Amino acid sequence: MRRLAARGAAGDAGEVAAPATDSTDCAQGRSPRPRRLIDLCAIWDPGAFLPAASWKSAPGITRRRLNEAETLSSVREAQLERLEAARPRRPGSRERGPVLRMARQQPPPWVHAAVLFCLLCLSGAIEIPMDPSIQNELSQPPTITKQSVKDHIVDPRDNILIECEAKGNPAPSFHWTRNSRYFNIAKDPRVSMRRRSGTLVIDFRSGGRPEEYEGEYQCFARNKYGTALSNRIRLQVSKSPLWPKENLDPVVVQEGAPLTLQCNPPPGLPSPVIFWMSSSMEPITQDKRVSQGHNGDLYFSNVMLQDMQTDYSCNARFHFTHTIQQKNAFTLKVLTNNPYNDSSLRNHPDMYSARGVAERTPSFMYPQGTASSQMVLRGMDLLLECIASGVPTPDIAWYKKGGDLPSDKAKFENFNKALRITNVSEEDSGEYFCLASNKMGSTRHTISVRVKAAPYWLDEPKNLILAPGEDGRLVCRANGNPKPTVQWMINGEPLQSAPPNPNREVAGDTIIFRDTQISSRAVYQCNTSNEHGYLLANAFVSVLDVPPRMLSPRNQLIRVILYNRTRLDCPFFGSPIPTLRWFKNGQGSNLDGGNYHVYENGSLEIKMIRKEDQGIYTCVATNILGKAENQVRLEVKDPTRIFRMPEDQVAKRGTTVQLECRVKHDPSLKLTVSWLKDDEPLYIGNRMKKEDDSLTIFGVAERDQGSYTCVASTELDQDLAKAYLTVLGRPDRPRDLELTDLAERSVRLTWIPGDDNNSPITDYVVQFEEDQFQPGVWHDHSKFPGSVNSAVLQLSPYVNYQFRVIAINEVGSSHPSLPSERYRTSGAPPESNPADVKGEGTRKNNMEITWTPMNATSAFGPNLRYIVKWRRRETRESWNNVTVWGSRYVVGQTPVYVPYEIRVQAENDFGKGPEPDTVIGYSGEDYPRAAPTDVKIRVLNSTAISLQWNRVYPDTVQGQLREYRAYYWRESSLLKNLWVSQKRQQASFPGDRPRGVVSRLFPYSNYKLEMVVVNGRGDGPRSETKEFTTPEGVPSAPRRFRVRQPNLETINLEWDHPEHPNGILIGYTLKYLAFNGTKLGKQIVENFSPNQTKFTMQRADPVSRYRFTLSARTQVGSGEAVTEESPAPPNEATPTAAPPTWPPTTVGATGAVSSTDATAPAATTEATTVPTIPSVAPTTVATTTAATTTTTAATTAERPPTTASGTKMPESAPDRQSIWNVTVLPNSKWANITWKHNFGPGTDFVVEYIDSNHTKKTVPVKAQAQPIQLTDLYPGMTYSLRVYSRDNEGISSTIITFMTSTAYTNNQADIATQGWFIGLMCAIALLVLILLIVCFIKRSRGGKYPVREKKDVPLGPEDPKEEDGSFDYSDEDNKPLQGSQTSLDGTIKQQESDDSLVDYGEGGEGQFNEDGSFIGQYTVKKDKEETEGNESSEATSPVNAIYSLA
Repeated sequence: MRRLAARGAAGDAGEVAAPATDSTDCAQGRSPRPRRLIDLCAIWDPGAFLPAASWKSAPGITRRRLNEAETLSSVREAQLERLEAARPRRPGSRERGPVLRMARQQPPPWVHAAVLFCLLCLSGAIEIPMDPSIQNELSQPPTITKQSVKDHIVDPRDNILIECEAKGNPAPSFHWTRNSRYFNIAKDPRVSMRRRSGTLVIDFRSGGRPEEYEGEYQCFARNKYGTALSNRIRLQVSKSPLWPKENLDPVVVQEGAPLTLQCNPPPGLPSPVIFWMSSSMEPITQDKRVSQGHNGDLYFSNVMLQDMQTDYSCNARFHFTHTIQQKNAFTLKVLTNNPYNDSSLRNHPDMYSARGVAERTPSFMYPQGTASSQMVLRGMDLLLECIASGVPTPDIAWYKKGGDLPSDKAKFENFNKALRITNVSEEDSGEYFCLASNKMGSTRHTISVRVKAAPYWLDEPKNLILAPGEDGRLVCRANGNPKPTVQWMINGEPLQSAPPNPNREVAGDTIIFRDTQISSRAVYQCNTSNEHGYLLANAFVSVLDVPPRMLSPRNQLIRVILYNRTRLDCPFFGSPIPTLRWFKNGQGSNLDGGNYHVYENGSLEIKMIRKEDQGIYTCVATNILGKAENQVRLEVKDPTRIFRMPEDQVAKRGTTVQLECRVKHDPSLKLTVSWLKDDEPLYIGNRMKKEDDSLTIFGVAERDQGSYTCVASTELDQDLAKAYLTVLGRPDRPRDLELTDLAERSVRLTWIPGDDNNSPITDYVVQFEEDQFQPGVWHDHSKFPGSVNSAVLQLSPYVNYQFRVIAINEVGSSHPSLPSERYRTSGAPPESNPADVKGEGTRKNNMEITWTPMNATSAFGPNLRYIVKWRRRETRESWNNVTVWGSRYVVGQTPVYVPYEIRVQAENDFGKGPEPDTVIGYSGEDYPRAAPTDVKIRVLNSTAISLQWNRVYPDTVQGQLREYRAYYWRESSLLKNLWVSQKRQQASFPGDRPRGVVSRLFPYSNYKLEMVVVNGRGDGPRSETKEFTTPEGVPSAPRRFRVRQPNLETINLEWDHPEHPNGILIGYTLKYLAFNGTKLGKQIVENFSPNQTKFTMQRADPVSRYRFTLSARTQVGSGEAVTEESPAPPNEATPTAAPPTWPPTTVGATGAVSSTDATAPAATTEATTVPTIPSVAPTTVATTTAATTTTTAATTAERPPTTASGTKMPESAPDRQSIWNVTVLPNSKWANITWKHNFGPGTDFVVEYIDSNHTKKTVPVKAQAQPIQLTDLYPGMTYSLRVYSRDNEGISSTIITFMTSTAYTNNQADIATQGWFIGLMCAIALLVLILLIVCFIKRSRGGKYPVREKKDVPLGPEDPKEEDGSFDYSDEDNKPLQGSQTSLDGTIKQQESDDSLVDYGEGGEGQFNEDGSFIGQYTVKKDKEETEGNESSEATSPVNAIYSLA
């Protein structure tokens, strides 16, 4: 005997339990004899069938039942084993561990097909596997899939549509009956049937009445295996009749009487919706006194006079036609004993008695009488209604006899006048009563409810799919009230009239099939009915004979995680049920035992996956009709593990937090790392940065607190690790301030602390504000520990106090609390006097007395004033006094610098303060009358002298002696043709002293000096002018020392003369040695003449590099040396032991922030430097001498490597939020600041700078506002500067140092004083003047000629701009002649010298373009001459006139 089966491989754990065998055999109509029910649909796991044990053939009913019992036992054991394996483990303290993802999280369509077939067998469904190849081959009787409702009401304005759709194989054909007679569609042109469907369409576009087609319709779907029937569909056409015309007389009623306005709407199909409105289409207001009943009538429990203010019209809305029918309106006439309709009485508690209406007990208007009955069908809504009359309006309450109302289904409507119970069942039958009551009494009405039932299914017949020779049954069980009858039909005909079938037996509501054959296929109908309705069900019996067939695609790839358990699926289909065996890598032995376990359904389980389990597995299904096989390739992958987990952290608000999450995974799988916050996906904003192994949060805020889970996942598994971030924030503000224990000089302040935001509160600061002297200004009163929330405050008299509290923890201060209520203390005389009393002269004949005014807490009363007293000291004259309301008083007509005794006493309306202390003050000073005498000068060295003088007499000082001051200036240099600045400098010697030292002088120069005495008024007369000469000194370092290597054999050295020779140069000393890594060669010394500035060296070692040290010499000795190294070979590896650091950050006196200049004199450099590692080649500051401007390459504290020409290499932004590349371009009184950052748009910054006097200033900068100009700087001052984020001060740039410029000096020969140059310039000026005149004449005549032409006049063999890579920032029209070695007026830039320009530089300031570049030395020269007048010894350069003309 052949059997039908559908099998599949197992998943991880069963989700559908195998049904137990009972008398109904899984409630599917199969007799206990056949054993294939459990085999067919035993257990379902995700993506697999789990059929029972392999087929065991044994004749007879006994053998079949034994096999069935054995199969059920095996299936249950397999199911329990899978459920145990799939049971989730309890989570531990750490949420981690790989989550196994099996080979197919989402089963493919073929698995759904097999599963659906199995589940349908289990539940009695009629579907077969959805595999297209099976669907196309397997025969199937017809099945109704869609049909219209039994009571089908249609709109008469639309075409009629009666639906009937069915499926089967082959496709079924359709026909209809109308009123139990065959309906010939072909004879009626209006009726058609849709293609491939049984749906009827009746078209009325060409005319016809829909009412002619009303009746009962039934659809028949037929193919060669049977006929299926639809329900009997009753077709009705919707009706909306008009309201009959009628004239309604006014309704006259006595006030307080009940009234019913009947609606009586015309009958419609379906019934219309009723609502009441006035004739003006205003809705009638309803309440518990006036309401509409379920039948549509309008009920007045009692009529009031205001009810006649409108009329009443009943309206009916018909659903299908969307029309509203309106009845003629009722007009009310209310008879009353009180004709005045006072609206104020409507809400009066005794409204009725106030209007003279007699009160009466309730009585029912609907339903009438004391009892009624009502019948409702099971599953419908029960609506009970009670409307009562009475004065006052009665209240309605509902009860059920012998029990409570069903709270889950009962609800009250219409102001408690209606009770609705939804989805009624048999237990809702019984007696209900409504109770109407008012203050006059109560009455009740009982409603007996009977629940009937139309037929409903207990066991609906299901499709039966069998193999040849198998047994089964169809069950049709229904219930109802009254009990329904059951009628069986086959293919639409009564079963009694069908030919007899020995294999079929009818037993009431069950049909039993035994040993079915192919000829047993048919569609059976079960019709169960009673007086309230009927149920019709179709169920077919299908017999299949199919060889084995695999339902899954061939050669599947399954990837699993190492050491996990998995099952291999092999879904199949066949009838009889095939047997299944497994093989690995083509081996001949069946896999079972050890690490393998084959389930009864054929699924292969591998208990613990190992690397050697990887391979190709073959499953073979066999039955008597043939065999089929499939292969599955298994790949084993390493698990995903988080080996460095994030840790719990505690962070302050505004700091940066990094959570680590480092993962190890199988490299062949794609890894995805995501983060959860509080178990929800984390949004990565601009404050967060997610990397593969970490999560960084910048500027931590309170909202960032919570748990963070790192989820590392691949396609197959995932791992979790969790950490908690605690954010320490500033505390919340205290609240609910309260003043208690009020006294004259004290009060108790109590407050409620705010949340400490994870950082304990350490202190509370109590502040106060008074509204008399400084309203709106808060002052600190006292400070208390964080453990208290109540304190006694000591108060001052006559102050109107208001308090607030600020909480403080380690993170910061909270916002102030809301102010407390005000409290004023009583007044008293002052207990103190003003402080800081002084007497000083502002002129030579006065004395100004000042003091610090007393504040509100020391005034102690109203009208605070001050009594000022004074007299000359030691004269014992009487006191002068005056009353002052301010904080100063001026005493006039005083002698010069005379001491006075001063007293200042406080006074208010309550009295005077204590006796004040006496303070000594002085009247005004006059200029000193004498100068220091016998000034003697002794030269100490080349840069310093010693002074000695005779002190002046005290009476000639005419004030307080502040200091002796020496004025000195550089008259000339002992070097010929060297222009010097004659700006006066000064040296101060505080106090009354006879000697001092003047330092920082220029060597080898002539100086003049004068001395004065200084008091508070100013300088006295000058002493006799003294002259002195400084001796020769050592020179500064040679400038622009350059090392070039044109080839591997030679090295070229070039340099310029020192900026400050400080004497007569006698030569240069060059020291050099070879080095290779840490190996050093022998040092070689070369001496050169003072005129030599070039040297070519022949390399002895082509591999090593060379280090050169060059210094200049005078008779005194060698000066500062400058060191350079030869360029590194192109193939030399970059050292990796230590990261390179940038050259030191220095600021020249006139340039931008720059790298250390190789030619700058280190011994005289005052700029702050940052240590550097010699692995970075020094940066040369390029100075363009051909132009009239001197530029310095601008670099930053964090700068990229720089080439020899000063050009920046590309620089990449940091990964984290930071500020870098801060650039400063300083002038004498301002500086331009720029920087780079990687913050988001809209970020604000703060520029902070500190001068040499440690004065700190900050400038807030709006986003995208670069460059920033600092405009309050002092010339020659050194500044430290940084830029930081306004939101997070912790994110800051590196601190850099720069110096503002003072003046520019020159120690070169001034060619502007040479005769040949003056003659040349005069000729050029004359030519330019003639050219201007010609241009002016031509232009006045309409001609157009260019005023100037660019000319390239090379005056030298080399261009310094090309040589050192510098560039000119000056304007195009002011460019100097190309190739000139010095500026035309002979000035050169002083570079980063220790000799301050303030001390002996020029006084003029350079001018700069908008970008910070210097315009030219000519402007400086002009400004200097205008400010110094005849003090300069230099002739005016004629070039100025030329450029003014140009």
